[in-house]
Amino acid sequence: MSERMRPWRSVLYIPGSKARALEKARELAVDAIIFDLEDAVAPGEKAAARETLAGALRQGGYGDRASLVRINALDTEWGEDDLEAVSATQPHAIVLPKVDAARDVGKLAERLALMPGTQNTRIWAMMETARGVLDAAAIARSPRMEGFVMGTNDLAAELGCEPGADRMPLTAALQGCVMAARAAGIAVVDGVYNKFKDEEGLRAECAQGRRLGMDGKSLIHPSQVEPANAAFTPSQEEVELARRQIAAWEEASAAGQGVAVLDGQIVENLHVAKARKTLAQAGA
Repeated sequence: MSERMRPWRSVLYIPGSKARALEKARELAVDAIIFDLEDAVAPGEKAAARETLAGALRQGGYGDRASLVRINALDTEWGEDDLEAVSATQPHAIVLPKVDAARDVGKLAERLALMPGTQNTRIWAMMETARGVLDAAAIARSPRMEGFVMGTNDLAAELGCEPGADRMPLTAALQGCVMAARAAGIAVVDGVYNKFKDEEGLRAECAQGRRLGMDGKSLIHPSQVEPANAAFTPSQEEVELARRQIAAWEEASAAGQGVAVLDGQIVENLHVAKARKTLAQAGA
């Protein structure tokens, strides 16, 4: 799949210690998987989880799903071993937790540069600390960076806020990271929705994330995949409008006009660019 067109609508966390979950993930209609060696694995299980995950990745079978591995931070007792074990399997990307500054990503990029077979391995940063959010623009421009994953649970805990259904206390952080990501040309995926049995609440939060500019949603349960995919896939109405806007623009341009009018509204370059992006997303 073309990396430029790759969708990030649904990004599912899978514990690296759960062989059954790793097997089931090969059949899920998910855009990307974060194979987790950090929060989802107890300290006493980390060595075994590392080997279990490395074996599953070597076996493969995940198709077009992007394989992202969240390692433990490099300054922990497990981080370096995690990186050594999974880098040999050539995952799509390494997810670095609790990124506070661009230098954190830089250190990981330097380590990857010394490892054979990792020339195409990208980096995703967990944006889950106040320092990280405040340094988001620099982090987004770091070497090998491909995207942000919002760690809204950890961020809310550090801020001491209570997000609520509207997530108002987190809006500044979410939008700040979206702006940093867009300025650097990288992806940004929204944080998890904890109530995995509450589909209505999930759909509402996905809709909010899309309005904020997120590319998709990180998920904690397979039942959340379909709602996330639906929320971040352009609707048939959006696709049809995009096609009509492009056609109107092309007709106006052929007539030497700088703008077009469709359904009583002006269509300019920016609308055409958005329309083409919508069609590309639908095709991907």
